[in-house]
Amino acid sequence: MTQRMPPSSPHPADSHDRIRVRGARENNLKDVSLELPKRRLTVFTGVSGSGKSSLVFATIAAESQRMINETYSTFVQGFMPTLGRPEVDVLEGLTTAIIVDQERMGANSRSTVGTATDANAMLRVLFSRLGKPHVGSSNAFSFNVAGGMCPRCEGMGSVTDIDLSQLYDDTRSLSEGALTIPGYTPDGWQVRIFAASGFLDPDKPIRKYTQKELHDFLYREPTKVKFESMNLTYEGLVPRIQKSFLTKDKEAMQPHIRAFVERAVTFTPCPECGGTRLNEAARSSRIQKLNIADACAMQINELSEWVRGLKEPSVAPLLTTLLQTLDSFVEIGLGYLSLDRPLGTLSGGESQRIQMVRHLGSSLTDVTYVFDEPTVGLHPHDIQRMNGLLLRLRDKGNTVLVVEHKPEAIEIADHVVDLGPGAGTAGGEVVFEGTVEGLRASGTLTGRHLDDRASLKPSVRKPSGVLKVRGAGSHNLRKVDVDIPLGVLVVVTGVAGSGKSSLIHGSVSGQEGVVSVDQSAIRGSRRSNPATYTDLLEPIRKAFAKANGVKPALFSANSEGACPACNGAGVIYTDLGMMAGVATTCEECEGRRFQAAVLDYRLGGLNIAEVLDLPVKDAAAFFGAGKAHTPAAHAILQRMIDVGLGYLRLGQPLTTLSGGERQRLKLATHMGADGGVYVLDEPTTGLHLADVEQLLKLLDRLVDSGKSVIVIEHHQAVMAHADWIIDLGPGAGHDGGRIVFEGTPAALVAAKSTLTGKHLAAYVR
Repeated sequence: MTQRMPPSSPHPADSHDRIRVRGARENNLKDVSLELPKRRLTVFTGVSGSGKSSLVFATIAAESQRMINETYSTFVQGFMPTLGRPEVDVLEGLTTAIIVDQERMGANSRSTVGTATDANAMLRVLFSRLGKPHVGSSNAFSFNVAGGMCPRCEGMGSVTDIDLSQLYDDTRSLSEGALTIPGYTPDGWQVRIFAASGFLDPDKPIRKYTQKELHDFLYREPTKVKFESMNLTYEGLVPRIQKSFLTKDKEAMQPHIRAFVERAVTFTPCPECGGTRLNEAARSSRIQKLNIADACAMQINELSEWVRGLKEPSVAPLLTTLLQTLDSFVEIGLGYLSLDRPLGTLSGGESQRIQMVRHLGSSLTDVTYVFDEPTVGLHPHDIQRMNGLLLRLRDKGNTVLVVEHKPEAIEIADHVVDLGPGAGTAGGEVVFEGTVEGLRASGTLTGRHLDDRASLKPSVRKPSGVLKVRGAGSHNLRKVDVDIPLGVLVVVTGVAGSGKSSLIHGSVSGQEGVVSVDQSAIRGSRRSNPATYTDLLEPIRKAFAKANGVKPALFSANSEGACPACNGAGVIYTDLGMMAGVATTCEECEGRRFQAAVLDYRLGGLNIAEVLDLPVKDAAAFFGAGKAHTPAAHAILQRMIDVGLGYLRLGQPLTTLSGGERQRLKLATHMGADGGVYVLDEPTTGLHLADVEQLLKLLDRLVDSGKSVIVIEHHQAVMAHADWIIDLGPGAGHDGGRIVFEGTPAALVAAKSTLTGKHLAAYVR
């Protein structure tokens, strides 16, 4: 007989059911203390810049990752990124954190949706077992190893042709600056090695080179040469360009480098493999008439049906796992992608959802998953699906922390933490903690706006003309013809994957007079800040120089005015060899970045370090009147206020800005441009419900000043505010790519004929 023990007192292990934060002071957090329930879904809300990311990513997730890194040996830690301890007194009850953010994945053009999710690896094993004729192991089907890649394009799928006239001006010599390639200056080592090689005369115009000199200059095979007492490898300009620029993903390049590559290089599908990246043997092996390249080119929802039809007991477990992965794609709303799609072409939202696919199949439990606005890029129709996935992760016994603004996503929370009350220095406090119902009744900014609904405009603007798009066929577009009205606010909608970006970025962006503001990350170092990025520092330096009778370079921390101890960084980075390095505030300049002598110069009573510490709105008042009156600086600052960034400090490192802040900073810089047409890609990303109103006023101001504004957007408040809506669909991928509605928001609501129309009708009051 089974003997049962009497129920004992609670096990001590069960008391650790909370993550406890005490005294968090990272960035703008003001001594924040709170307790988060484990194995529940907690949503963090608050205006942009209120401190959500500082609490969730820079404190909780960062400390979890740092502590995991410390469990490795010092030898292994030497190869890992160094993580400093966040500014917090106590963090207890942490579990392993997995961050699923919106950073674009893979700056490598060899990375595809299939290679990033193990779907390719499973397909390769499948073809190595079942493919006829049999061509060897799974590596024989990989375009990233010699055994499987096409020898002509080396597994890249495209071959490049370089326009030599874009590389150099042949009327000049190397020492006269003949090369027109970014980074190749006459005094830089890239060019000096040509001069020192002895293969050519650096003072002779390139057009006067002998045939041998020209060949050595452009195509010479790698050769060892002596260069300033060092042994270096010399090679021709063309292979060097191919290695340094063409192995990187174009989407991840800095704008000036991307512009050079687009000018100088033409990419055409490889004639030998037809763009499939694979050699002839890999392409010859088939399962039911399909080779692996055909399988990877199929839409994932169709590929999953094909795999379902394979009844092969010898690989049954593999088929089950592969199907689970492919079905996760479909469930998460990415069934329209194909496995051969390069990662660099995905949006931030798509990248985030692909990372989710990797975690959904995981057997791990008691993990903390941290999400950054998982609804980005999702149509209201797709948000329900995303909610289901977040709840599934929670129900497996995981703690799910989500930073979100969308009411539909906030509503599924078990626990809500609202930060505020404002942004920047006016934020950084917990203003509400509790249930969604409690948040509604709380009277905080988020609580008050949670049930916001938009009303349709009583009248819409009349267009001043049209932009004709004819036969648009990029990606999934079906030879689309559309007239986009000019002089009004046009909103382009449709489910994720319906073809919105393909239509607008493929046919409108890039035209003359079109200013395109997208969500890609701002490239910049730790030294970059809003003042340097917007060119605001230029008029400020000139104003300081003029007022003090000295040269402008003194007022740059990246130039002559830099503190000699920290080279103008404000902090000293100490490399501790095998251990994590540390950053300490520079003692000489106390973090102000400038030499002491420079800080003696003043403008309107402030020195340059004090000016860079001002929030944008205070700086606008400072440069708007009095002795410091500087119209050029004031104009830039006013544009930053217009896009809702009045709380940012001028000298705040760009690395501390959120995705929404970055896009609005770009918008502020472009607002001074001469373009007549503005294209914005989901400008509500990272915006609190209360800030959406400000954005709509800004869009109205742009249109009323004579600009045409085209917005790709899912937010119903923006749709309701449009003068004209272009809705793509009806579905995603093959099921999309068509215009399913063109007209006013009122007509869309009245017709309710599309998914967007139904959701908008339910939203407006």
